[in-house]
Amino acid sequence: MSASSGQNGGTKPWGGRFSEATDPTVERFSASIHFDKVLARHDIRGSKAQARMLGRAGLISDTEAEELVGGLERVAEEIEDGTFPFDPALEDIHMNIESRLRTHLGAVAGKLHTGRSRNDQVATDLALFLRDVSLATQRGLLELRGVLLERARENVDTVLPGYTHLQRAQPVRLAHHWLAHIETLGRDAARFRDARARIVRCPLGAGAMAGSTLPLLREETAAELGFEAPTRNSMDTVASRDLALEYMADAAIAMVHLSRLAEELVLWSSSEFSFVELADAYSTGSSLMPQKKNPDVPEIVRGKSGRAIGNLVTLLTVLKGLPLTYNRDLQEDKEPLFDTVETLRDSLEVMAGAIATLDVRGERMAEAASDPMLLATDLAEFLVRAGVPFRDAHEVVGKIVGHVTREGLDLRSLSKNEMQGFHEAFDAGADDLLDLERSLESRALAGGTARVRVEANLEEIAGELAAERAEIERLEAEAAR
Repeated sequence: MSASSGQNGGTKPWGGRFSEATDPTVERFSASIHFDKVLARHDIRGSKAQARMLGRAGLISDTEAEELVGGLERVAEEIEDGTFPFDPALEDIHMNIESRLRTHLGAVAGKLHTGRSRNDQVATDLALFLRDVSLATQRGLLELRGVLLERARENVDTVLPGYTHLQRAQPVRLAHHWLAHIETLGRDAARFRDARARIVRCPLGAGAMAGSTLPLLREETAAELGFEAPTRNSMDTVASRDLALEYMADAAIAMVHLSRLAEELVLWSSSEFSFVELADAYSTGSSLMPQKKNPDVPEIVRGKSGRAIGNLVTLLTVLKGLPLTYNRDLQEDKEPLFDTVETLRDSLEVMAGAIATLDVRGERMAEAASDPMLLATDLAEFLVRAGVPFRDAHEVVGKIVGHVTREGLDLRSLSKNEMQGFHEAFDAGADDLLDLERSLESRALAGGTARVRVEANLEEIAGELAAERAEIERLEAEAAR
């Protein structure tokens, strides 16, 4: 690769087509090295596979292939130890690596790009990157769910109000509440697992958009890089970014779920709730008010969910008007993708830490759950068991609630006679009919908050997480080889 240069100092390191150098403002505008250096490890891996394939195909000698692989390993060491001289004038990580390889090896470095375009090179790097980060995200979701599982085990006997419309609704075990978030985050993990399962075809060898006249060994390169097969259509290969979109969509959903969990921590840590207290390590103070202890970590997670959603919309918007095949607009895929990966990774980590270390104020939760109004539905269902149609039972209990509310009475204070004044089927006073523990234990249907169901779910989920952990560790070991 010769480089043309002009008086403005710009360079075109990928060919001799141009007689005029790139304007420095264009270099700054189009450069991506400041963010796509994230792909360095994946680019080198793909390039090593490319070099070995060229040797096996007879397009370069075995000695040249070995030189290229050795030179790439030397470049990788420089990147790892921080001595690599990144040059913005070389535009992106791909050209930076190849230029550095030329410094080490001379002219033979120019043979590495035989039969390859930056289009299929970038697509390969992204596929390798997405495969790795999808697995890492599964790991992060697993760790958070593990923390929630441990907190649930600790709080089977902790009871608090469940809420609808942010109004006290019915009593539940805190373990049941934590398990609800585990279910949600488990579906998130499954989405990343499914997305990773679709990254099975290798882009390398698709060329700029139509393949190559050279006898490239695409199947062998795909196998070396851990793919099942090469991509089937060269045009789709370099034009599509739906794998990145899928990761970002899955991440946006996961961040929304983290935001909902974070919102509860913000509410629960307020003086009005006082259900939990975040550890000092996951809180901050006020610059003015010395008494404040602010739940900044969950607040930031809640805020960053908007960032992940915005990143997804950014890439959707970039892609929506592009014709086949490659267009330079596609460079705009990386910043939102990398930002989303980092945002989700960090959010999972800090939420796991915050939940693992928070103090549960069980007495305050129990006090809130002792509100007899939380058991009003139990009164309606008592009437149903006595043969009263539910709509009628609902109306009767509604009248009881309206009465005690207007009179400022405790629901439990109504005698048997007073209860029968609303409906003859009541056979006891409200205090005998309303029992918190009985209410919890009577909800023993699948998915309910009875102890037997909660404890069974704890064991079932523990087994699922153990199996998932073993699978992730197997895949991580494969990726490390």
